[in-house]
Amino acid sequence: MPGEVRVRYAPSPTGLPHIGNIRTALFNWLFARHHGGKFIVRIEDTDQARLVPGSVDVILDGLRWLDIDWDEGPEVGGPFGPYFQSERLDIYHDLAERLVSQGNAYHCYCSQERPSQDGQGARDRRTSASADCKCRDLSQAEISELISKTGQESEVIRFAMPKDGITKVNDLIRGEVEWRNETLNDFIILKSDGFPTYHLAVVADDHLMEISHVMRAEEWLPSTPRHLQLIEALGFEPPQFAHLPMIMGPDRAKLSKRHGATAIGEYEHDGYLPEAMRNFMVLLGWSLDDKTEIMSTQTIIDNFTLDRVTKSAAIFDQEKLLWVNGMYIRELSPEQLAGRMMPFLERDLPKELLPVDEKYLRRIAPLLQERIKRLDEAAGMTSYFFQADHQFDTETLVQKGMDRDMTLSALKTALDELNATDDFQHEKLEAVLQAAGERLSLSRRQFFGVLRVAATGRAVSPPLFEMMEVLGKDRTVSRVKNALERFSAAG
Repeated sequence: MPGEVRVRYAPSPTGLPHIGNIRTALFNWLFARHHGGKFIVRIEDTDQARLVPGSVDVILDGLRWLDIDWDEGPEVGGPFGPYFQSERLDIYHDLAERLVSQGNAYHCYCSQERPSQDGQGARDRRTSASADCKCRDLSQAEISELISKTGQESEVIRFAMPKDGITKVNDLIRGEVEWRNETLNDFIILKSDGFPTYHLAVVADDHLMEISHVMRAEEWLPSTPRHLQLIEALGFEPPQFAHLPMIMGPDRAKLSKRHGATAIGEYEHDGYLPEAMRNFMVLLGWSLDDKTEIMSTQTIIDNFTLDRVTKSAAIFDQEKLLWVNGMYIRELSPEQLAGRMMPFLERDLPKELLPVDEKYLRRIAPLLQERIKRLDEAAGMTSYFFQADHQFDTETLVQKGMDRDMTLSALKTALDELNATDDFQHEKLEAVLQAAGERLSLSRRQFFGVLRVAATGRAVSPPLFEMMEVLGKDRTVSRVKNALERFSAAG
């Protein structure tokens, strides 16, 4: 590929970063890393009315969580800064006036409040309609007379789209796409508040920051002829364009909150691993082949080319994400899993159960590894390990096919066996207690079911004897004794 690859991620700080927005960042980052190029973050904060305080931090935190680093941009700087568009206004003003002097743009005196009719991106819908704008054809005398009568200077500057001909783009994903210029209205490039619209700012910054490839969501494809015409009028060299497929819900509607979480931070909060999220997100429009689902980041980087990106919409499948996350959890070492669970336990466990002993947690972790799918399940799945005493309905001790006397006998026998056992290895425990159950003529399901509820307060737990080994003799004996006393008293 000739020249240095330079790609950018250019979010607007108008709220929580959407999963599709972060997917765009990921694809740009992978493309840059594959080609040994640069990945730039640029903050498009020209829509001042929609800015949400703190959004920039949330966006950058999302990138950091996914381990997407940037070579230029906020916090790291770079040779083409500043990387906030609100700090580049002089550049946009100069270019807008240059276009006016060339005859490629004109001052518009119409109200900005007319509804949009050109169907372009949502950012500029309030300021883009020109179907009823006559300002393009006003003579200088008519402009002077209008100003004199109304006392109103120009509100905005519009770009004068060609009235005939065709604008084409050779999209690296979609192939050749063309538009008839006569179907495209003039559009605002500089607003009355002195800020540029997306169209002028993105064209200016992509050129001045030497962006080689513009990889963005498919929804921006209709804006491309406008950008190409601006590029031509300014005498810039166009970048190569690649419009990424939309992300849809399972019902093939545009991904929204009714399909589940859509902001990247929600997935971090819910206990997804960043490496699993990265792996899943790259499958939203890209594939290595027709069978490989789990891939290391380096494998993805080594193979990330645009010819593997699909044109059709990608389906966001929450069940598949959960499966991918579970696969990654199972690849962790017990020490790693314990370390990943710790922040969630500190967040979600009752305060009286904190602090969690890390060495103890490392012994617990392997018992959960085949069962846990998200890290936010950790507190619910482990809380009984940390409780001095656990409360439960004693009637749950009675297993199917058993009565009260059989349950009392099972608890007494188990307590005697546990007290007499010095070897608390799970193999030894299983052998001793299985023999005890057989003497009572109880099935494994019945006898071990009583033990499980007594030891954990739950009908479902990790493997019973491995769990008892981790609990240790003192805790296990204390809990079985407590269950026996409570069950006896309840009778």
